[in-house]
Parts: sequence; structure tokens; C-alpha cells
Amino acid sequence: MALRRALGAAGRRGAQRLCSAAASDTIFALSSGHGRCGVAVIRTSGPGSRGALQSLTGRPEPPPPRVLALRRIRDPDTAEPLDRGLVVWFPAPRAWSHACCRGRGRQREGIHRGAMSHPAGPQSFTGEDCAELHVHGGPAVLSGVLRALGLRPAEPGEFTRRAFRRGKLDLTAAEGLGDLIRAETEAQRRQALRQMEGELGRLYERWSETLTQALAHLEAYIDFSEDDNVEEEVLARVDATVRALAQQIGAHLRDGRRGELLRGGVHAVIAGPPNVGKSSLLNLLCRRPAAIVSPVAGTTRDVVEVALNVGGYPLVLSDTAGLREATDPIEQEGVSRARERLKQADLVLAVLDAAAVPTEPSGLGAALGSLLPPTSPPCILVLNKADLLRGDGAALRDACARGDPLPPTTLLSCKTGEGLDRLLELLARQLARLCGDPLAGSPSLTQSRHSLHLGDCAAALARYDRERRRDLGLAAERLRLARRHLGRITGHVGAEEVLDIIFRDFCVGK
Repeated sequence: MALRRALGAAGRRGAQRLCSAAASDTIFALSSGHGRCGVAVIRTSGPGSRGALQSLTGRPEPPPPRVLALRRIRDPDTAEPLDRGLVVWFPAPRAWSHACCRGRGRQREGIHRGAMSHPAGPQSFTGEDCAELHVHGGPAVLSGVLRALGLRPAEPGEFTRRAFRRGKLDLTAAEGLGDLIRAETEAQRRQALRQMEGELGRLYERWSETLTQALAHLEAYIDFSEDDNVEEEVLARVDATVRALAQQIGAHLRDGRRGELLRGGVHAVIAGPPNVGKSSLLNLLCRRPAAIVSPVAGTTRDVVEVALNVGGYPLVLSDTAGLREATDPIEQEGVSRARERLKQADLVLAVLDAAAVPTEPSGLGAALGSLLPPTSPPCILVLNKADLLRGDGAALRDACARGDPLPPTTLLSCKTGEGLDRLLELLARQLARLCGDPLAGSPSLTQSRHSLHLGDCAAALARYDRERRRDLGLAAERLRLARRHLGRITGHVGAEEVLDIIFRDFCVGK
């Protein structure tokens, strides 16, 4: 409570101190998060950062740029010592100025104000004057320092938004940074770090530059071909460039949603008849009693969902009602929801009773086919209750080992845990196949926003090919439209409408 009151008081005092005719305001945030900790990090960004640092440390000059310095931190109004900690000063890039920002904001084609207009450089994350205070993380220390700062508390994502506005990173890199903060598995971290470092943005920039060059050549042909100042082969080269680019974008879009699956998690559904151990399997995989287990058939009525990390890949696992012709209205709704989830699933764990299925592959295939829709997603067949098999179940084990024409199949006993390692191995393989290696090849699409604009870009290129035979002016307009869609992905064109959506889920202090 004290810390929340301090944040509110800091905002009010910041409004009083910074109401003069200064330029943009200065923000602060507790970047290390709330709660008692050994060291807490407070960040500031804006033209008032230098003055705030000087007033808190009582020194006429900040420490050398990007060098940690030990300072006693005092309340500037009472001179009362608040803490003793480390401070860091990050000056803005010298080339940056507000006049420069305003001038570059009037570029053609709606290029976003300041985007990529100066070298990123190591000066500061946001491109503004920034400071950090590394203080002890006790509530009393934090509330005292935050009250003494006298700056405006930052909104979620405001630091990154300022960095974007000053060209420190494009929208794809900003999205990668957000994904990196939220990453829960190793594969998610690798993909997010690769995107944050700009690989996806550079790919789209190369495509945009290719389009710009093709458009320039096409317009030159339109304007000067009658004067014989432009070679006839120019038009053929433009056509070849557009066709090659359309093929590259098409291949990029046809990646099986690998990046999106890795970012949001592969949605897997546990499906099967009633009382075959679906809920027991969910509890076994997540190692806690997430679902009710009962010998009464039809216990599960609603969808029970848990998030797991399997082999470094994110998995969202759903337990569903047993698939049968139900008579109870509530169970009928549960079965309906189960079938709907099956249609939306990226992966299915089909569970059958090992003691009640045929031992030959054709019989197993028929039993599996009766459960799944005709256009079923990838599947793993789990034959549960292996502990109830007569003898050693050699015939069924042989059918599992042969596989074909069955999907990957394994015997399992949820009661004893036998076969769990094999199931996890099969799961990890399927997840790796669906998500791919985030470090291999070209970077993958990670956002539906990217897919939407790339689809529009590909459509514009397809229309270029048709318009080209009728009217070169219309064909040139298609190239402009395609380039505009690419620019919207990186934020160089028409970014305003997506900024709030992208940054609203960022944590405070980033």
C-alpha cells in the first residue's frame, strides 16, 4: 500500500514540478517489479532525467555515461538520506533533437515520425536522456525514493514506445521484446530474441527496398520510354523482380504457422471415449490434480486447460468430455464442446483403453478413425491402462512398434507411470515438427498482424501481374500498395492505429 501511495504521490509531484514550458515530459518506472527484493531498479527517461539524478545525489554533474557509480541518495526537499545505491547515466544520442524529429516526421508516404532516423547507438534505450537507480528493494526505501523523484509514472510499454518513436527499434523488434519478456520456454526465448535483434524487421526491409527499386524502374519506364531513354529490358526486369518477391512472400506465409504456434503455444486436445483415463493423463502430465478423476463414466463435462513446457516448447493441453452419444443435456454440451475443440486443435492425444482394443494395426486404426474428424490434425495414439493387459501384451506392443499405418503410438499406464517417458519423447518430437527450430532458416511469422499485411501485400503483387497487361499506371499503384503493407508491419507507414494494441500488454518499466 505504501508503495502504491508513493507512486501516486510521485505522479502528483511530477505534475507540479514539470508544468513549466519544458518540452516532452520525463517518466519513471520501477523496472524490477513490485515486491520485496535485494536490489530494485528504477528507470527514468526524458529531458528531466539529468536534473532528477543531480537533485537525488546532490552532485552538480551526473557520473560518466554508462558507468555505475556509488552515490548516497537524498530527498531533494529535506536533504534526508534515503538510501545508498548505484546510479547510471545514459545520455541521449547527440545527433537527436526535437527539431530533427519534427522535420523527419513530414516524410512522404506517411513514414512514421523519427522511425530509423538515426543510428541506434549505445547511448540509451529510448533515445532520450535516461537514468537508472539501483537501490535496496525494501518497501520503505522504494516509497521514499519514488516520492522524491517527482516525475510522472510511466504507462505500460511507454519506454519501448518512446524507443520506437525515436528509431531505436521497429515494431517487429518491439513485439519481439514483448515476447521475450513473456517467454516461458527455451524455444520461445530463442525466437523472441532473434526477432528483438531485428532479423524479421530486416527481412521485411529488404523486401520493401526491392519493391521500391522495382517501382522506381517502372515509373521511369512509364515516364521516359517514349523518349528512348529507358531500355526495353527494364520492364522485363521489374516483372521478374515482382514474381520472385511474390514467391518469397508466399513461401514465408506457408510456414505452417510455426512462429505463431511457438509464440502462443501448441493447442493439444486429449480425446477419447469415456473412462479411458483422459483426466488421469492430464494430471500425470501436469503433475497435479488439475482434473477430477472418477470411475463414473462422463465425469468430465467442461474443458479443463493447462499450460506445459515439453522439451522447451510451449503446450496448451485440454482435457475434454468423453466422446459418445450422450443422453444427459449437460453431458451433451460437454461432448459438443469436445468436438469443437478437436476441430481447432493443433495436436490430438487420442486415448484408448489398451485392454479393450484390437491388437492388429488395422483394428486400432478403425477404432481411432471412429473418434477423430476426417480432417484431423497431427495425432499421438495413447493406449492407456497398460497395467491391465493380460500377460506382457506382446501383440499390442508389436503393433505400437510397427506404427504404420498408425500415427505415433505408445502404451501407457497412468496408474504406474510406465510409458510416460516414451509419451513425452513423442510429444517433444511432434512439437518440434510443428514449431520448427527458431534459430534455423529465415525468421518465422509470429503475429497474425504480420500475416494479415503480408497477405494483402501478396494480393497486391498478384493484381500487379494482371494490371500490367492493361495499364502500367495501375500496375505501379499495386506496387505502391504492396510496399505500404510491408511498411505497416515494421511501423514505417501508418503505425498509429496499432501502437496501443502492441504496447498495452507490456509490463511497466519496459
